[in-house]
Amino acid sequence: MKTIDPTVLAGYNAGIERDRLRTGMGLIEFERTKELLVEHLPKPPAVIYDIGGGYGEYAWWLASLGYEVHLFDLSETNIAMSRELAAEYPHTALASATVCDARDIPRESKTADAILLMGPLYSITDYHERLSALGESRRLLKDEGILFSAAITPYGALVARITAYRASESKKSFELDDPAVLAMMAKALSDGCYENPNRSISSGLGSSHMHTAKALREELTAGGFRTLSIHGVMGGAWLAPNLHALMTTPDTKETLMKTVRMLDTHEEILGLSGHLLAISRKH
Repeated sequence: MKTIDPTVLAGYNAGIERDRLRTGMGLIEFERTKELLVEHLPKPPAVIYDIGGGYGEYAWWLASLGYEVHLFDLSETNIAMSRELAAEYPHTALASATVCDARDIPRESKTADAILLMGPLYSITDYHERLSALGESRRLLKDEGILFSAAITPYGALVARITAYRASESKKSFELDDPAVLAMMAKALSDGCYENPNRSISSGLGSSHMHTAKALREELTAGGFRTLSIHGVMGGAWLAPNLHALMTTPDTKETLMKTVRMLDTHEEILGLSGHLLAISRKH
């Protein structure tokens, strides 16, 4: 926990994850990630560990498909909130929901067919401790087990600020006028270190680590994984105006998702997505 910004964990414990995947760009992330999971997961009733899985949006959905899903998260609030989703998935249950650190999961080795590691690689700021989290996932996976790991990109973080620049009277709209914000983004672009301790520079994301596709692939290799593919799960669709309305209307939603799939693995533009999803196998 020492390399996780305390304001990041405090935010999760305040419930900020609630409905994140149900509005705006979260709708794109959720939709495309589900498509990729269905495409690459083994068939139910395989065992899935959702590590750093928030309050269980993916976990409950996968359980409804017949998988044996175990949810793990560092936030007590997220694990408590996961029970609220039971009403949306009648006749479905999670196999377990446990508060714990991604670097120390209380399960036996080689017991998972697949692991979702959707948050720890950007919440853990220290390289060696990220490798520790990857090592723990490797320990838990069966031979040739599959890992889905998410990362955030510095390009997406900067582009988001550019699109918001002076667009309203909100504080965020003027962030690029702040030299400290520009310096913070320049550092993230140079080495992936997004240094915003206690959210003292920007009110948004606390100190985190940001990956390019190349850096993510290298980190997974160092952690003992063979990366099959890396996807930009939001493409450029998150830049569309009136995004929530477009993503909740079937015809326009499908048009936007077609563009996401078109850009999905083009290395030159992956960083625009903001969120990456790597699909890897244990060596």
